[in-house]
Amino acid sequence: MPLRRTLAATFLTIAAAGAVLAQNPIEARIQRIANGLVPPVVLEGRPVATTRLADRMRDSRIQGVSIAVFVDGRIDWARGWGFADVESGRKVDERTRFQAASISKPVAAVAALALAARGRLSLDGDVNASLKSWKVPENEFTASSKVTLRRLLSHSAGTTVSGFRGYAKNEAVPTLVQVLDGEKPANSAPVRVDIPIGSRWRYSGGGFSIVQLLVEDETGKPFAQSARELVLEPFGMSRSTFLQPLPPELRRDAATGYQSDGRPIDGNWHVYPEQAAAGLWTTPSDLARFAIELQRIAAGRSNRVLGTDLARQMLQPQMEDYGLGVGVEGTGTSATFGHGGANAGFRCQLVAYRDQASGVVVMTNSDSGGAILQDVVRAVAREYGWPGLAPVTRRLGTADPAAYADFAGRYEIPTRSPAVVLRVETESGRLFASAGDTRSELLPEDATTFFALDRDFRIRFVRDATGRVSEARVWQGTRERTATRVP
Repeated sequence: MPLRRTLAATFLTIAAAGAVLAQNPIEARIQRIANGLVPPVVLEGRPVATTRLADRMRDSRIQGVSIAVFVDGRIDWARGWGFADVESGRKVDERTRFQAASISKPVAAVAALALAARGRLSLDGDVNASLKSWKVPENEFTASSKVTLRRLLSHSAGTTVSGFRGYAKNEAVPTLVQVLDGEKPANSAPVRVDIPIGSRWRYSGGGFSIVQLLVEDETGKPFAQSARELVLEPFGMSRSTFLQPLPPELRRDAATGYQSDGRPIDGNWHVYPEQAAAGLWTTPSDLARFAIELQRIAAGRSNRVLGTDLARQMLQPQMEDYGLGVGVEGTGTSATFGHGGANAGFRCQLVAYRDQASGVVVMTNSDSGGAILQDVVRAVAREYGWPGLAPVTRRLGTADPAAYADFAGRYEIPTRSPAVVLRVETESGRLFASAGDTRSELLPEDATTFFALDRDFRIRFVRDATGRVSEARVWQGTRERTATRVP
């Protein structure tokens, strides 16, 4: 074809695509979001560097992504990208089921609170009064204060076992009581109280396994059945289930989980008998329906399952930045609730506004999916003009690199259990902060205050009367904590 005719055809194609987007504002929104992922922090006076979802998926080997956006109580759009299963060529669409991982916890919390609303479970009474098939073992920490449903749902019951790795294709799967006692074939430690109850916030999937047993003992039914009757059906979550393992008839729409190197999880996914903590299979649209209905109940516009008071308690901080089964952040119109999730081969995020039924759900079938979750959330918030979720703007200042050696050291944030240890290091005239596997370069805001670009993190180093740096003030988002310097 002559060059002139080729160019003419190209221009006609572009013009036609532009016309389609002009006639379909939702599609135009989706394209702007997919082509405009934004970082957590931007520098004042500099353009925002955006990235494309397709490029990020390719670079991080994320096989599939599914997104649902809801606005003012209705799902605005839902869309899938990439593959639910690479080998078969099956694409992700809005009907594809993903493992919700820890987003199971908010849904499980509503199931337990529904029983509390009916007077069948006590929110603040000793859970051992309701447990029949197993009891929380008594020890010095339970002598003066008891484990309650409120404490379990807010991760303040002092219970152990942060999370669960699930069971691969050929592994034996334990019963729930075996999980709670750490008895084989369970691959996790026993769930026990090992710090004073109510003394601090500590994430505990083990605590939610106690909640699961509470629901089963009270209803006399398997948790998956009770959760379906108490939450999934009333909330219209028709493509969701807590059944583990996933029944054969539901597997044709299930996403295969992938490791960070792109290889599939053995058996396509793990099995999670810890259903309340990590066992929900669902779609972004169903999680959007969940968030919409929960917000409507809290706002007094619905009376399904829970009363307004219980729903409002669920969405208010109980300890630190956690309510009853959900994380809660921000104030005023920026107040949000939500949860993240990480199972083998799956990463996902739910964010919703407390005072309006708007938000976004992002689900991926890759261990690398966490790399894009918040970037997608920010891109959606930027497109819709939502408060509190847009990138944070920082001003780049100056600091004397000769002082960096004074800042280097270990700092302990004791409010959580175990305490978070922050390591500050110098390298080639630059400053870095590490916590766990996360390492970020620190850029100066002024002589003693620094910030990261890859997350919303600031730190200010504080000198004592002798001039020695003895502590640091740390901001993660809007939350401020004091970190004490330790040997």
